[in-house]
Amino acid sequence: MRALLGTLWLALACSSVHATLSKSDAKKAASKTLQEKTQVAGKPAQERGLVVTGLRAEDVVLEHRSYCSAKAHKKHFAGDVLGYVTPWNRHGYDVAKIFGGKFTHVAPVWLQLRRHGREMFEVTGLDDVDQGWVRAVRKQAKGLRVVPRLRFEDWTYEDFESVLDNEDEIEELSRTAVQAAKSQHFDGLVVEVWNQLLVQKHVGLLHLLTHMAEALHQARLLVFLVIPPAVAPGTNKLGMFTNTEFEQLAPVLDGFSLMTYDYSTAQPAGPNAPLPWVRACVQVLDPKSKWRSKILLGLNFYGMDYSASKDAREPIIGARPVSTRVSRLSLPLPGPRSVLGALAQFSLLSEPAARFP
Repeated sequence: MRALLGTLWLALACSSVHATLSKSDAKKAASKTLQEKTQVAGKPAQERGLVVTGLRAEDVVLEHRSYCSAKAHKKHFAGDVLGYVTPWNRHGYDVAKIFGGKFTHVAPVWLQLRRHGREMFEVTGLDDVDQGWVRAVRKQAKGLRVVPRLRFEDWTYEDFESVLDNEDEIEELSRTAVQAAKSQHFDGLVVEVWNQLLVQKHVGLLHLLTHMAEALHQARLLVFLVIPPAVAPGTNKLGMFTNTEFEQLAPVLDGFSLMTYDYSTAQPAGPNAPLPWVRACVQVLDPKSKWRSKILLGLNFYGMDYSASKDAREPIIGARPVSTRVSRLSLPLPGPRSVLGALAQFSLLSEPAARFP
């Protein structure tokens, strides 16, 4: 909730600014440190009048920590909700414990699958597994399933070529993944591999994933697949994963984690997840709405900070915007910069060119 409100409010506050600062104004703004509430609230944000369009930076900073404890575990969405916990924003570990009841699955970004030679595979990252946190999350949210992300790490094209054409390799790979998940008492895995292979050997990869899913299911484990957007960002062209692949894998996988974010590159600056594009990605994957319950729509909980002086961008996450002074929240930074924060669910900046100075 903290990350959600911070990202949403920051975008609105910054997009409404059109003036520039004089040196004296900047000094006055920088000298003012904003107050923050640290206690939980008795009412949700809607009942406190915080969901509005005319936001002030002072209100964002004042209220961003003050979530409603009575509603912290209440789930409003009827479908599955998968939350990622990433090493670059460790506050997510606390969010998962506080708001665990709102999720059905949580995926810590812990594991990598590596190949060391013929029929030689290893799952690394097990040293990062925090079993104390796993127990705490499960205790706070009954029924929550822990499904860490497993990424195919440092695989060459030759590795894929050797494995995809060899049943013994595929069987050993699947056995390694199952063994790692069972040894740590996980409920399943979120597999990330499609982007690593790009456009080559998709038929072999479909076969590998099908076999891997069968092995995991036999061990009573879940398997989700991370997939790129079905419509290439900034184009009307199909992406690397389309309805053809989706129809083959939908019957054998438990779900798909659809990457409907990071739409814009560093130049030109633009929205993170424009709603028309997000909708198109879902419709291309499943035009007949047969498997919609298995599509987990990716909602980014961060904005992007773009620099016009160089081809660069960086995410704005967690406490970064609220830990600074008021000048960073309500006024432009020195130089031609703009903070564009958007959530896929709301598509705050579907036409960024009009707002980017």
